Amino acid sequence: MNDAILHRALSIKIEDYAYELPAERVARFPLERREDSRLLILDEEGIRESYFRDAPALLREGDALVFNNTRVIRARLLFRGKSGARVEIFCLEPASPEDYALNLSSGSGCEWHCMVGNARRWKGETLAREGALRATRVGESGDSVRVRFEWDAPLSFGEMLEINGQVPLPPYLGREAAEEDRERYQTVYSSRDGSVAAPTAGLHFSRELMERAREAGARLHELTLHVGAGTFKPVKAGRIGDHEMHAERVSIPRALVDALINGPGRAIAVGTTTTRSLESLYWMGVKRLLGHAGFRELGQWEAYALPRRHAPREALEAIARYLDDAGEASLEARSRLAIVPGYDFRVVSDLFTNFHQPRSTLLLLVAAAVGPRWRAAYDHALAGGFRFLSYGDGCFLHVKK
Repeated sequence: MNDAILHRALSIKIEDYAYELPAERVARFPLERREDSRLLILDEEGIRESYFRDAPALLREGDALVFNNTRVIRARLLFRGKSGARVEIFCLEPASPEDYALNLSSGSGCEWHCMVGNARRWKGETLAREGALRATRVGESGDSVRVRFEWDAPLSFGEMLEINGQVPLPPYLGREAAEEDRERYQTVYSSRDGSVAAPTAGLHFSRELMERAREAGARLHELTLHVGAGTFKPVKAGRIGDHEMHAERVSIPRALVDALINGPGRAIAVGTTTTRSLESLYWMGVKRLLGHAGFRELGQWEAYALPRRHAPREALEAIARYLDDAGEASLEARSRLAIVPGYDFRVVSDLFTNFHQPRSTLLLLVAAAVGPRWRAAYDHALAGGFRFLSYGDGCFLHVKK
């Protein structure tokens, strides 16, 4: 049975998840107030419209509302080569040290996997920004370049990025970062540096709105998934099975695991990154129950082949026991999980998310959550003047079971 599920997932044609997105429907700038974004609701009652400021009315006593607290770093660095040509270095993921916190706190040098724009004009010389930050190309790995950064100032690499880097806005916004993006392309609860793209569903939440969610009875929790540039990577393959997902690092606190085990309400994810993190947690628990030594690594299609006989509580308790035995306060893991139609949601019952690009893995996740009704929802949003993509409006989706 699992083989058939996996085969169907791998065979999904990406063209079946296409729609026409007029350029003028892409929100190129944020609204003045975060919670003034519109909210399309799709649940058992059908499609209806609201605003994010009214989102607490969707919550119930005891619900676990889970946010991704990653913080976007100023990962876009511009240099000039000896010829005067501009070379853009986009930091993707730390290479040495591999730990985000250790790398960003480095005091003199570190290495990153990077995308390089105008790479052919970088002849191998060390690039420098007015002598403050130097970049040397030290190797290649797949479709990324390994770059060593060095500097003489008594600052951490994170501080050097703040001084020298730019906010890495998505390319589909078609503009350079403005001063307002420094604040608005961050969630108000962001706290752990590492992402090169914002978990955009969370951009709608102000601190006031989060407090009102608490007053409605929800219990607010956080995890961390550092969003990589894979979120920008278009699906070029005809079948989703031929598209490679990038691994992303996940950190899930023990307190959240306990809340999911013992909580009386629903698990509601704020964003697709949170959704993938929570669902990955279940499958890692299954792997732990099955005795897999590498249970903290989840492959792109592994969940479709693993047995589904374990209840969510059983799998989550396996993670809790591991954390107890290891004396660890959080599960540190890596996931490449692709959630596409045919996926069996095990933890998340509802999610907040934005409107996503056609032919994207994020749109496939939405289709997995709500089934064929995704198209009716998107048609409704397009006809109704909703704003799309990172700075656009959002949805509240009830996951079909």
